[in-house]
Amino acid sequence: MTTIDVRGYLARLGLDGISDVPGPPSGELLFTLHRAHLERIAYEGLHAQLGEPAPIDPAASVARIVAGRGGYCFHLNGAFAELLKALGFPVTRHRAGVQPRFEDPPGVLGNHMALTVRCESREWLVDVGLGDGFHEPLPLRTGVYEQGPFSYALAPSDVVPGGWRFTHDRRGSFPRMDFAPEPVDVAEFEEKHQWLSTSPESSYLRTCAVLRRDAKGTDNLTGCVLKRQDAAGTTTTTVTTEADWYAVLADVFGLGPDSLGPEARRRLWDKVAAQHLAWEDTRAST
Repeated sequence: MTTIDVRGYLARLGLDGISDVPGPPSGELLFTLHRAHLERIAYEGLHAQLGEPAPIDPAASVARIVAGRGGYCFHLNGAFAELLKALGFPVTRHRAGVQPRFEDPPGVLGNHMALTVRCESREWLVDVGLGDGFHEPLPLRTGVYEQGPFSYALAPSDVVPGGWRFTHDRRGSFPRMDFAPEPVDVAEFEEKHQWLSTSPESSYLRTCAVLRRDAKGTDNLTGCVLKRQDAAGTTTTTVTTEADWYAVLADVFGLGPDSLGPEARRRLWDKVAAQHLAWEDTRAST
């Protein structure tokens, strides 16, 4: 069994008051953990931008979070599954596929790890690795679910027998996600992780994106453009200086100055600024 720093993990979630042996698993605790994770641990692929190793071994992913970083789905859901198991929750990892664009075909592509949890005689879809996904666990049954200003849907998948489909809010960063019913090990995702982290064709190398979800809305920093979506609508701000960009990273996404060293910060900003200029040139020419 993997040994992780449960106290350190709970502290990072702002839940220092929860014992690392809190008693029988409860729906209340599951919801508390899920909300805190979405609010405090950023969805980010900065490792790909920087060309740095970021293993998806669960213990390494937990250590990464405890040290102040975030990650993408393999890190976030991989680590969260270990925390839930350590606190007594029965957790299952599933091979899943996020459909990046509406025009792309749905499928269980292995570009996402989904989680289900059995708690208080109910099955829940649990996912802290979708970036701007749902804030609280969803009951694993067909229905439409409202959370804050967003609406989500769950239904049986039409591309994988026995699987499920999550349909995102129309304003979300992707249209839908399908996952297969069978349990899988983290090693199942290693090949896809390597491609996502290193391939020049990967969106994580082409664009720097950082996301988070809270009870009222979502924050999305793509390149130098910060977008806030909530009940009031969408607010967009262009962050034009290195100091302001890192202030946003710290204040909005919880990635403070200690999360990256000085040399990495310089290299990352140079890449982000170059990507933004290229994006502006593309917009100007269309």
